[in-house]
Amino acid sequence: MTAQPNCVQVTLVRPAFTLHASFEPPVRGITAIFGASGSGKTTLLRCIAGLERAHDAVVRIAGRTWQDDSRKLFVPVWQRPIGYVFQEASLFDHLDVRGNLAFADKRASGVDRKQVALDEAIDLLGIAHLLRRRTHELSGGERQRVAIARALASQPQLLLLDEPLASLDHARRQEILPWLERLRDELHIPMLYVTHAADEVARLADTLVVLELGVVKASGPTGEVLARIDSPVVVGDDAGALLEGRVEERDERWHLMRVGFAGGSLWLRDSGLPVGQAVRMRVLARDVSVALETPQASSIQNVLPCTIEAMAPDAHPSQVMLRLTVGKASLLARITARAADALSLAPGQQVWAQVKSAALVG
Repeated sequence: MTAQPNCVQVTLVRPAFTLHASFEPPVRGITAIFGASGSGKTTLLRCIAGLERAHDAVVRIAGRTWQDDSRKLFVPVWQRPIGYVFQEASLFDHLDVRGNLAFADKRASGVDRKQVALDEAIDLLGIAHLLRRRTHELSGGERQRVAIARALASQPQLLLLDEPLASLDHARRQEILPWLERLRDELHIPMLYVTHAADEVARLADTLVVLELGVVKASGPTGEVLARIDSPVVVGDDAGALLEGRVEERDERWHLMRVGFAGGSLWLRDSGLPVGQAVRMRVLARDVSVALETPQASSIQNVLPCTIEAMAPDAHPSQVMLRLTVGKASLLARITARAADALSLAPGQQVWAQVKSAALVG
């Protein structure tokens, strides 16, 4: 078995479960490992970390091989330059926040480098005001920020995050998501982020790897993978497209802003972002309809000329999913099979997409 630099290849065989995963994460940014419960996400992360021994595997990150069974090579977990963040923060309750961080930075080499790494982690996660607090005094979101800072303090070459928001309520999730975005934008190390939440994928991930029953079903740029309809990654109400754009205009009278993307622009509720700010938009398939002619006298303000690229049955037989090409971007539209038949829709056809709603996700 051969592998390219930064390639992860893992095969793990058990009596009731087989994991076979191969993908190449980028050298920086967040790669989301997405899938339903039991798909092998956490097992994959544990094999990469060395917490679990894979079989017939090659694990290579940043040109360094951590496991290669063909060479009988296995680097133990304590020699792998990784940071690992679990679902639960797992902080030491007998130590304050500063003590928890100090315990972790012992893995970093060199006194000066250790202090720089620790100071940068404290700044990145905004926890300087928490250093003297005992861990039982922290909220769930604060505990996870401390746990991530502790993982970063050892200067890892790879950061592994195993559903770090799963144990948090909605308010605490919204509290920590901006900090994860900051890590994505400012850290120069790759991150593997396990989740089963489509909204976290849309907001955080640069690259998406989809696991199903231990096998990689899709991988690539997040927007491209989410827009698949031949083998949809997300089904149900969460299915939708991800668009990268910039704020181009504000309408102060109506409290709206116009966001341009590769296929045109959309008006959204004004969130106060400055003109020129890069943003991500999520457009759910349920919020997109199509028309054969330019809609007139409609309350829907976002109307885009597009082409039907593909059609596929949806999860329920009453509906179909359309993949629409809008310039260099893609949208998904969920409509009834009856409507598709009445309009005689077919791939290659020119239509108008009516976008009822779009939302910023980061």
